[in-house]
Amino acid sequence: QVQLVESGGGLVQPGGSLRLSCAADRGWFSINYMGWYRQTPGKQRELVARITRSDYVSYADFVKGRFTISRDKFKGTVYLQMNSLKPEDTAVYYCNAEVGSPMNYWGKGTLVTVSS
Repeated sequence: QVQLVESGGGLVQPGGSLRLSCAADRGWFSINYMGWYRQTPGKQRELVARITRSDYVSYADFVKGRFTISRDKFKGTVYLQMNSLKPEDTAVYYCNAEVGSPMNYWGKGTLVTVSS
């Protein structure tokens, strides 16, 4: 079992920025990739961004140029820097990690609200 703890959500005005963090209870040596998904009521969870142990990154089209995913390679931690936030970015953001053989794990989620 892998524990993922997210932090950094909150209320921000349109055009503002937030930084999400996700800490795993283990280091990157056993993690294949970590990423962020988001979900709004009535919609499926969707991939926002992902980063692999080899630093390959991928983004959903709707966040390209605005969000940046990064990792601390000395800790099992991933960050999502979100800039130029829009009301449609409002969602619960979930951290995801694939570990080992592989197994997939999720955090409990952190709410991001973009509103004036």
